[in-house]
Amino acid sequence: MAFSGINHVAILVAAVAAWLVGAAWYMSLGRLWTAAVGLTSQQMEEARRRPTAYLPFLYMFIADLVMAWVLAGLLGHIGALTVRAGIISAAFCWAGFVLTTLVANYTFAMRSWRLILIDAGHWLVVLLVMGAIIGGWGVR
Repeated sequence: MAFSGINHVAILVAAVAAWLVGAAWYMSLGRLWTAAVGLTSQQMEEARRRPTAYLPFLYMFIADLVMAWVLAGLLGHIGALTVRAGIISAAFCWAGFVLTTLVANYTFAMRSWRLILIDAGHWLVVLLVMGAIIGGWGVR
């Protein structure tokens, strides 16, 4: 698949925006998320002090970057580079791939529905933001 017409700046901006949205999402729902995962505040504090505590944030940014790049490729491939098309395509990707995967994996792992809702909501907002940015900026 050729990505020569995709706006790489839009991909980077979408990934940064998604990362920031994720930070805000989990900062605002941190206590609920911690409880849903089954961790105590003491365990979270211990995790923050580990030398590798920054790695999940780095992995998340890389994941956001890959997700934005793939979404841009999808939008470019179908020739639908508008804000509306970006948001609709992102919502379809979320419903078809992200939500279904989270529900399957989390229910087998016996995770709470609260955790599914928190994490699925995060990915929905992230994908919608990415879709709007990439769809709005279009091609170079």
